[in-house]
Amino acid sequence: MSAETYRDAWGIPHLRAATAGELARAQGRVTARDRAWQLEVERHRAQGTSASFLGPGALSWDRLARRARLADTARRCFAALEDKDPETAAWVREYTDGVNEGLAACAPEFARTGLAPGRWEPWTPLAVWLATHILFAGFPAKLWREHITAHLGPDAVALFATDGPGTAGSNGWLVSGERTVTGHAIVAGDPHRFIEEPGVYQQIHLSCPEFDVVGLAVPGVPGIAHFGHTGTVAWAITNAMADYQDLYRERLRRTGAGVEALGPDGTWHRAARHTETIHVAGEDSVEVEVIETDRGPVIAGDPEGLDDGTPAALSLRYPPRVTADLGFGALLPLLRARRVADVDRALDAWAEPVNVVQAADTEGGLLHRVAGRVPVRATANRLRPVPAWEPGHEWTGWHTPPRAGLTDGVAVMANQRGPATPLGVEFAPPHRADRIAALLAGKERWSAADMPALHTDTHLASAGPLLDLVTALDGLSPGAAALRDRLLAWDRHMDADSAGAAAYAAVRGAVVRHLAAHPALAPAAVPPAYPEVLQPWLALVPRIAYALEHLLRAEDPYGIDRAEAVRAALEEVAAEPPAGTWGDTHRLAPWRALPDTSGSPEPGLSGDHDCVLCTSAVPGLTDRAARGPAARYVWDLADRRRSGWVVPHGASGVPGSPHHRDQQPLWLGGELAPMVTDFDRLTKETDD
Repeated sequence: MSAETYRDAWGIPHLRAATAGELARAQGRVTARDRAWQLEVERHRAQGTSASFLGPGALSWDRLARRARLADTARRCFAALEDKDPETAAWVREYTDGVNEGLAACAPEFARTGLAPGRWEPWTPLAVWLATHILFAGFPAKLWREHITAHLGPDAVALFATDGPGTAGSNGWLVSGERTVTGHAIVAGDPHRFIEEPGVYQQIHLSCPEFDVVGLAVPGVPGIAHFGHTGTVAWAITNAMADYQDLYRERLRRTGAGVEALGPDGTWHRAARHTETIHVAGEDSVEVEVIETDRGPVIAGDPEGLDDGTPAALSLRYPPRVTADLGFGALLPLLRARRVADVDRALDAWAEPVNVVQAADTEGGLLHRVAGRVPVRATANRLRPVPAWEPGHEWTGWHTPPRAGLTDGVAVMANQRGPATPLGVEFAPPHRADRIAALLAGKERWSAADMPALHTDTHLASAGPLLDLVTALDGLSPGAAALRDRLLAWDRHMDADSAGAAAYAAVRGAVVRHLAAHPALAPAAVPPAYPEVLQPWLALVPRIAYALEHLLRAEDPYGIDRAEAVRAALEEVAAEPPAGTWGDTHRLAPWRALPDTSGSPEPGLSGDHDCVLCTSAVPGLTDRAARGPAARYVWDLADRRRSGWVVPHGASGVPGSPHHRDQQPLWLGGELAPMVTDFDRLTKETDD
C-alpha cells in the first residue's frame, strides 16, 4: 500500500499510508486536488508574482514580498533544515512532490486567468508559511504609533493600544478533567483570521503506523501545526500578540559600487542590492530595487528619500531572516506526540508566529505556554522604528517563552494580556476572555457538546462606555430620545436578527465618524506615504473604531467633547434610523483572489469584534465583516469521536463541488460537523 484516500460525509480527506513520507506525499496530492487554485495563489504571493495574473491591485503586496525577501528567506530556511534536520526536509520534499503530482489546470479560475499551475519547490511550503504570517505580528503598528505620536504626543500610544484592524486573533480555552462530565479535559476555541474562500484552514486526518492525527492544516504546508488531536493528546493555539519584528530607519547612500548604509558604529557599510522585475497583468512590468542592510531587507523608501518628509528607508528585521529557521522542525514531533510532554518538547523548536498554546492529554497532563522566538532588545524597538545608525538597538538574545497555569481548572486566552504580556505592546481588550471565563464559571461540569454555545456567544461588553454617555444625555429631539430609550432597553447582544444591535451599530459608527472629524484628530487622517500594503494600519477611522471605549473613557480626551459627539451621532441616526436588523448590514465579506461570479448573496452574521463570536466590522466605515472565525473546534480527550469542527465554507476549494460551501449552514448556526476517524465508516476514494 502506498497511500489511501477516504472521505467523510463532508468531503474531508482522511489519508492512510505506510510511512510518514508517503503520507506527506498523499497530503500534498489531495490538497492540490481540493485546493489547486488556492495553492497557486499562495505560491505566487510568496514569490511576489501574483500581479502577473491578478493585475495591479496585487502589485503593492508583490513589492513587499520581493523587498522583504520572503522567497529567499524560505530558501535559506530550507537549506538549513536539510543540514540540521534531514528527516523533516525529506518529509517536506515528499509533500511538495505530492502537490506537483496533484496539480492540474482543472480549476475554473485557471481558465479565467489564463494561468497554468507552476512547479512547487521543496522550499515553497516554507515561503507560504512565511507569507501567511509576515504581517501577523503587525509590525506596521510601529508606524501608526509614530504617526499618532507626531499629532497627539506620546500618551496617545497607550490610548490607541488595542488589537487593530490588521491583527489576527483567536479564542481558546482549556477545561481540565475536574471540570468536565467525563473526567477528561476539553480543548476548544476558534482562530480569527480574514475569511478567505477557499478557507485558510483545511480539515484533514493523517494516519500511518507512527501516528494518527486529525486537525486543521494550512493549505500548502505539510502536517498539522496549529490545531490537532492524536487521540491521546490535543493542542491548540491563540495569537500571543508578541512583538518580534523590528523596523529600523536607514540612512542610505549610493556609491559607484552600489548602496551603503550608515551603521551604529558611525561608519558606512556595503548593503546588498539588486533589481527584480514584477510582471503586471494588463500593464507594463515594474522594476523593484531590493536592498538589504546589516539590519535586514529595506521594505520602504530608497537612498534618494521622499519629498514629503517620510523616512528615506525602513528595514525590517524578522527572526527567520536572522536565524534561517522557520520552526518546521516542530511539525513531525507534533504529529508523533503522545503526551503533553511531547507537545511541550516539540514546541521548543517553534519559531513563528509566536503563539499561546494550550494542550491536554488522556493521562491528565495539561500545558499552557508561549511558543516562538522573540528577540531581546531595547524597549524602543518594540514601540516604533529606531535609528539604525545609533547604538543600543541590536538584538542581544532570545526571550525564554513564558508559561502559565489554570485558574479553577480553566485556562482562557483571547489575545488579552496574559502569559505573553512581557513580550508584546498591543493586546485585545479583556472582554472576550472575561466573557468565556464567566460562562465557564456558570456551570460546574462541562461536556464537548456544551462548547458551541460559548463559540457563538454575542454579548458585547464594550458597548458600556457609549451607552453610559447615551444615558446621561438630555435635551434630545423626540426621535433621538426614542432612539436613546431603544438603546438602553437593548440586551447588548449582537444577534443577526436584533434591531437593537443594528441601532447600536449605527450610532457607534456615527460616533466614530464625528470623533474622526474633530480638529484634534482629523489631521491624523492623512497617513504618511508608506506602501499601500501597510496603509490599513495607518488609517484613522479604523483606529478610532477599535479604540473607541478607550477614547470615551480617557481622562484627557484632547479637548474633545465626547458627550456632544454622542449627541450629534444620536440625532444623526434618529433622522435616518436603520430599517432592519444587524444581520441586514453585518454580512460576510470573504477575500477571494478573483471576484465571485456566482451571484450568491453573502450571509448576515451575528457577533461583533469584542464578542466571543468575533465577526469584525469596521465601525465608521462598514458593517461588513472581513474577519471572523476561520474554523471552530472542540477536542474531547475522553473520546476523540465526540470532538467536532467546522469551517466557514467547506472542505473543497473547487466551485461547484458539493463540498465547496456545505459547511456554511453549520458555521452560521453555531454547529459542528462530527469528527469521524474510523476508516470503516468512511468512503474510500483512491489508492495512490
